[in-house]
Amino acid sequence: MLRIIIAAAALLLASGAMAQQLTAAQRAACSGDFGKFCKGTAPGGGRIIACLGQHNAQLTPACQKVLAAAEKK
Repeated sequence: MLRIIIAAAALLLASGAMAQQLTAAQRAACSGDFGKFCKGTAPGGGRIIACLGQHNAQLTPACQKVLAAAEKK
C-alpha cells in the first residue's frame, strides 16, 4: 500500500508541471510534514514523495488524506 501511495503522490508532486495542478489546500496539507521530515530532500525525481511515504505513519491526518486521495486517482 505504501508503494501505491508513493507512486500516486509522485505523479502529483514530483514534477513542477504536475505540482502546479495541486490545490492550495493540498500543498498546505503536507507543507508542515515536509518541513518536519523531509526538509533536506532535494526536489525532483519523486524524492519528496518517497520521503513523505517513508514517514506516512507520522504524517498529519490532513497530509495522509491528501496522499490517500491521490492514490485513488
